[in-house]
Amino acid sequence: MITEIGIVAGEIWHYLDNHGETLFSQLPKSIDRSQTLVLMSLGWLAREGHVIVRQDGADLHVSLRRP
Repeated sequence: MITEIGIVAGEIWHYLDNHGETLFSQLPKSIDRSQTLVLMSLGWLAREGHVIVRQDGADLHVSLRRP
């Protein structure tokens, strides 16, 4: 399972790199993965400091952290 989480984390990173900031609700559909797997992978990316997750009302926005 850890390998799949890492693969999906890479897919999320590439999606955000190509599309910019997106709503969390769009990510599972956009990369064709389950919401659970996207959440685990996004947590991995957030823990390593690769993404920024911010809340705007009821929406969660996800973007890459740029140096």
